[in-house]
Amino acid sequence: MNLNVQEDQLWRELERLANQAVCAVRDNSDGTKLLINSRSDIALACGADGVHLPSDDLAASDARALWMKCSDRPPIIGVSAHSIADVRLAESHGANFTVLAPLFEKPNTSVRGLGLEVLREACSGLSAADEFAVLALGGVNLENAAACLVAGASGIAGIRLFQTGSAEQTVRRLRGLALTALRARSEPA
Repeated sequence: MNLNVQEDQLWRELERLANQAVCAVRDNSDGTKLLINSRSDIALACGADGVHLPSDDLAASDARALWMKCSDRPPIIGVSAHSIADVRLAESHGANFTVLAPLFEKPNTSVRGLGLEVLREACSGLSAADEFAVLALGGVNLENAAACLVAGASGIAGIRLFQTGSAEQTVRRLRGLALTALRARSEPA
């Protein structure tokens, strides 16, 4: 089979799945936003709310410019970050948020975590902290999530975090941790 035919079939399948996801979100949720990972073309084609870009992809400013040539609604753009420099670059290019990872060492891997000090530094000094969010990802669990929030993270991103136990209970506990962390951040040092 021709490679171009295979690519076309893959693109169509991704678009079909993305359309289903957009419909599911729109039909079952008020205000939930859906971003497509690394594929601005698919995100635009299916009417998603934005795109999440890998750190080695287009700059957020370029993705936004391309998006606005094809759509009259501004996208939400997230960018993966693996260093403080990546966070600063994403912010300077107008991303809405960045996902800083991995914060903690992951079980069964040799990947070293960045740690809370890197998170704290990445969150400090942001020029538009109320418009740009840094989310903590990578080894985040219910035991260390509050420390991420106290260090300045705007929120928590996770995969494994939501795969064990009840997702509803996990979200409820995270909301409680977020309230406690906000209080801790607002108390004088």
